[in-house]
Amino acid sequence: MVIRALRKTLSGLYRLEEKLLSLLLLAMIVIACLQIALRTIFSSGLPWADPILRYLVLWSGLFGAVVATRMGKHIAIDLISHLVPELFLHWLQVMIQFFSMTVCLVLTYASTVFVINEASYGGDMLILGLSSWQLNIVFPVSFGLISFHFMVAAICGIKESISRDPLRKECPLSDQQTAK
Repeated sequence: MVIRALRKTLSGLYRLEEKLLSLLLLAMIVIACLQIALRTIFSSGLPWADPILRYLVLWSGLFGAVVATRMGKHIAIDLISHLVPELFLHWLQVMIQFFSMTVCLVLTYASTVFVINEASYGGDMLILGLSSWQLNIVFPVSFGLISFHFMVAAICGIKESISRDPLRKECPLSDQQTAK
């Protein structure tokens, strides 16, 4: 019962992440095309379009990293897996997931402090009525979500290692493929 509710909640989160990423990309394309058309036809443009496009690129890149991490398609540097015996390889991957989660939690904390400081001491830079701290809130949110996805992947790795079920190649808590 609890697992089913957790799966449903995670599925909703996954859909929300993908819809947000799609919306960000769509908004970025529409604003950029509109800006190009206005500059070409009327020799002017929207004064807020260029700054908001920079933030849309940032937001879509970070949410793209969230989705990539969830799917296990993130950038990874593999230096030692070919040196580790097959017996320990799965546990090494679990340890790497926990290490990555820890690094992202530190980044979540640091970016939260940054946003709080920006809200307290930052300038009143307004783009479409949004101050810079509101536009930078993407940093703690995305690093927090990436941390969460690494944690889910680590828990799934532990569950798979303990159960040793050769028929189950996917964790029921995640849409990430586990290593084979």
